[in-house]
Amino acid sequence: MKLHSYKFFIPTRVECGRDISMRTGELLQPFAPGRVLIVTDPGVRRANLLENIESALQAQNLNYEIFDQVEPNPSAETIHKGADFLKDSKCDVVLAVGGGSSIDTAKGIAAMATNPGHILDYEGVGKLQNPPLPLAAIPTTAGTGSEGTNSTVVTNKETLFKTAVLSPYLFPKLAILDPSLTIRLPQEITAATGMDALTHGIESYISKAANPVSQALAIHSIKIIGENLSNAYFVGTDIAGREKMLEAAFMAGAAFAQSRLGNVHAISHTFGGVFNIAHGIANATLLPFVMKFNLPACPEQMKDIAAALGKDVSGLSAMQGAEKAIEAVLEMNQAFKIPNNIKDIGVTLDQLPKLVEDSMRSGNVLVNPRLTAANDIQTIIENAYHGILG
Repeated sequence: MKLHSYKFFIPTRVECGRDISMRTGELLQPFAPGRVLIVTDPGVRRANLLENIESALQAQNLNYEIFDQVEPNPSAETIHKGADFLKDSKCDVVLAVGGGSSIDTAKGIAAMATNPGHILDYEGVGKLQNPPLPLAAIPTTAGTGSEGTNSTVVTNKETLFKTAVLSPYLFPKLAILDPSLTIRLPQEITAATGMDALTHGIESYISKAANPVSQALAIHSIKIIGENLSNAYFVGTDIAGREKMLEAAFMAGAAFAQSRLGNVHAISHTFGGVFNIAHGIANATLLPFVMKFNLPACPEQMKDIAAALGKDVSGLSAMQGAEKAIEAVLEMNQAFKIPNNIKDIGVTLDQLPKLVEDSMRSGNVLVNPRLTAANDIQTIIENAYHGILG
């Protein structure tokens, strides 16, 4: 096996445990905040998930403001509205509370508080000029892992393109993983976000840019999800299982922060931009079709994934074992009532050329294990639309 050089970097401090969000004020003290901006969405606020966090800030005499205008597939306009709100409120620390949309929005707000111009000016890798304001993240779903990544994804409403901004500056300083905040998640959100985390683990593990450390995190996250997502979905109130899912989502995020992702994300981001489809459900529905496409390029790694998901691959060839990984994902989607085609989640083919063009613009295509051309993306989308596992 050829050795290759690599780097692994994650500066995020992680605090994990039941009800640990009740210590938020104490945990923020190292940043010496004068005023905290909480970035969240209306659903989190309606669910009263901020109540204990606000009490924790008050107990430490920390003043705060709340920006609760985060939407799914957050737009550049929302980020700049939040940045203006932050400046008017004279906040100096940003605290994201919510799913990936809230955390990504908070990253954008923190970055634009200290960088000139427009958030879309920073599309790509390493273009932010200045460190953002200190950012802490409290995920309320076990999905995106954005609390452990160096990226934010922003929708350009004019072009309907989801722009990725990547910078080591975008790693949160602190991630607070409290399973108590995920215990009341609706089943469909538990499923979609859990399968999103699984997609991160799988795409990171087979990425051309993977390294031994990222792969160790990725394959372990896959195993944890395989062991715990069903219980989180069908039982829901098992706090230990919910904590495991939060840990798995974080590990998958930390893994892909090093390795990038692949064709699932290249395509699903276009679905979010063009059709405003929720990211997790887009990933989950696409995943089997992209795995089938990638199978010839990485059968050994796919066999590893099958084993991590609980399939017996003993005595099977690499290709036979790899097929078991696709089988496992299809079974999970079926159990969690996730459609077996993208038509049923709102994708149409009337904008197929744009979907292909925008997908090919993603840097994730470059690290996908199988070499991918525009006609391949088109075939994957068409197969997924008709529910045909080629």
